[in-house]
Amino acid sequence: MPEPKNQNSKLKNPAPPAAGLDFLRSTLTAPLSSAEVALRPLAFGDFAGQLKTVERLKVMVGAARRRGEALNHILFSGPPGLGKTTLAFILGAEMGRNVRVTSGPVIEKAGDLAGLLTNLEEGDLLFIDEIHRIPKTVEEYLYSAMEDYRLDIMIDQGPNARSVRLSLPKFTLVGATTRAGLLTAPLRSRFTLQTRLDYYDTATLLGIVRRSCRLLKVEIDDDGASEIAARARGTPRIANNLIYFIRDFAQEKAQGRITKPVAAAALELLEIDARGLDEMDKRILRVMAEHYAGGPVGMNTIAVAVGEEADTLEEVHEPFLIMEGYLQRTPQGRMLTAKGYQAIGLKSAGGAQGSLL
Repeated sequence: MPEPKNQNSKLKNPAPPAAGLDFLRSTLTAPLSSAEVALRPLAFGDFAGQLKTVERLKVMVGAARRRGEALNHILFSGPPGLGKTTLAFILGAEMGRNVRVTSGPVIEKAGDLAGLLTNLEEGDLLFIDEIHRIPKTVEEYLYSAMEDYRLDIMIDQGPNARSVRLSLPKFTLVGATTRAGLLTAPLRSRFTLQTRLDYYDTATLLGIVRRSCRLLKVEIDDDGASEIAARARGTPRIANNLIYFIRDFAQEKAQGRITKPVAAAALELLEIDARGLDEMDKRILRVMAEHYAGGPVGMNTIAVAVGEEADTLEEVHEPFLIMEGYLQRTPQGRMLTAKGYQAIGLKSAGGAQGSLL
């Protein structure tokens, strides 16, 4: 059986850092729209926010390039839309290496993983989104792949079963998860860097909105940009999605220029209020207030009441509601705060919980 490659071997002819839309398109196995590619930062200097994470990554990239070796494995965690995928692409561009993209649910069996890993070249990055959703039976194959750069695959069953060892190039696994608590300890411990991305403040989002509008050639004033940033829930992906809709609204209703009144009218049409709360957020708060006296109530119960999956509520809506102080999570379940009552026009004064203001 062939021996695994030396982990300390240097990369042959390490590629210089590359930039530009053509390079980004060429490194991706998952297609992106032209708009997504156009707005996605290509270098650390273009990436706004997440200062501690970016500084850690710069250190790793600089050292790896100086040694001519692949990056060590990296795990990003945090709510969706904060830049985990973008940072993976930036790492590939800074290292001048290919980025192969997949997601946890797609890797259903060991053969799927083997196909991905054996198609990598020395120094490539394999980005696995929602890595916590990889089946546990497949996850175990990752351990030797990440540590020893080899893969032991079982072929056939019963008396004919045999193990085949595949040598792998030295690659970098970049994992992304919205639910870090679901990762097993053995997998988590194999990532050299584990870093969490947090929600953005309004000032940083304002810069992202201006940059996106500039790249999309959308005319917007400062007040219009501030209105979008304030209602984007601390998430760049949401800000960009709002820009697309408000741009269309402005072209139809306001000669193409985004001002504060135009942005406010477009967001009102989307049922996003000045706090950034959307229709589902308010439905969650109102169900808790009117049906369950503000809680405590379990998330599965809330999900049934509002007609949405519990996982969606936990990953998309609950983090923002807790961060902004509308909900609190207790051992008994979720509870509505006084601010949560106010957001839906109700008050919770003593025994008057749920009474109209």
